Amino acid sequence: MPRTADGATPALVVQREAYAAARTISPKLHAYFARHREEALRRGERHLAPLPNAETIEALIDAAFWASLRREETYLPRISLAFLSPSEAPHPILFERPMRLAPAGLARVAPAVERPGIHLGVWPGQDELLVWGATRAIPVLCFVLEVAAPGLLVVKHHSGEESRKFINVAVLEGDRIKFIEERASGRPDPPLLSAITMVQLAVSMRAHGRGGSLLVVPAGTESWRESIVQPLPYAVSPPFGELAALNQETPDPTARHLWQEAIGPAVADVGGLTAVDGAVVLNNRYELLGFGAKIARRHYWPPVEQVMLTEPVEGAVPSLVHPEEIGGTRHSSAAQFVHDQRDAVALVASQDGRFTVFEWSPTEEMVHAHRVETLLL
Repeated sequence: MPRTADGATPALVVQREAYAAARTISPKLHAYFARHREEALRRGERHLAPLPNAETIEALIDAAFWASLRREETYLPRISLAFLSPSEAPHPILFERPMRLAPAGLARVAPAVERPGIHLGVWPGQDELLVWGATRAIPVLCFVLEVAAPGLLVVKHHSGEESRKFINVAVLEGDRIKFIEERASGRPDPPLLSAITMVQLAVSMRAHGRGGSLLVVPAGTESWRESIVQPLPYAVSPPFGELAALNQETPDPTARHLWQEAIGPAVADVGGLTAVDGAVVLNNRYELLGFGAKIARRHYWPPVEQVMLTEPVEGAVPSLVHPEEIGGTRHSSAAQFVHDQRDAVALVASQDGRFTVFEWSPTEEMVHAHRVETLLL
């Protein structure tokens, strides 16, 4: 089907019971992708993904939402939809008979495409949106909609950078809409986002679903031990250095995906340790020092009464809260650790999927808690 002059496709809406949030957010998402597409064209970029219009975005979100609430042989669907034509996908898997974009069909095909990196391709047919097959490769700024959990959808796009392949744009959870604040807003990213390895560790910590804590301390110092109950139950000696060794490598940009595949098992090893009661201790060279650590308030240091809480979501306002308002014992302990060890960072995953990064803010002279699960989905 031909596109309009601005690169958008004609309006196509699949008639079914409406998911109200889809209609609410679709114009804003269209504006976001249109703006970034124009900026990319001005920079001279080519081979950009097609731009879906607001009606198409609404139809995609509506179908994905209702599919997320279905069960197929007791399994919950985990799918990723990408808006592109078959000709824009290198080496696609093409269905002989494309299927309608409908919740029942999406739920049935979900087990075949639930592994990370596989997307169901969606493109307009003669009078409705069709799922034409599956692909692993998608162009820059391709509109991607991922079903993360029942009623939980994430809109993202390919950034064109191997170090940060996808950028989250918005999160929809039932009737709640969270539009991710762009970095141009001036709010600083938490240290978690400064390195791809830390992002992978955070994702690994969330994956086991048991909750956990990770303390990142400066290499070559021992002062952090003053905030840990001694002895450390599972001290590692000598420090486990596989993750550190991999991070010292400078991968060839053309083979960066191979480096990411190599580092994956080491990340999983460290991330899995956070499922054990107590915190994992890692230095900032990525050397594992131990796990099962119990945090204690440093001698003569006061207890933490307030932290600054922020979330990288449009409309979110920084607030001063007691650590217990963020979560349970893990959060209070992490806040106390960072208060007492101000050159350290603490990462905390909750069982319900929330993820918080604690760091000391010299400008505010207090602990800063970043709620960042919207960036990790």
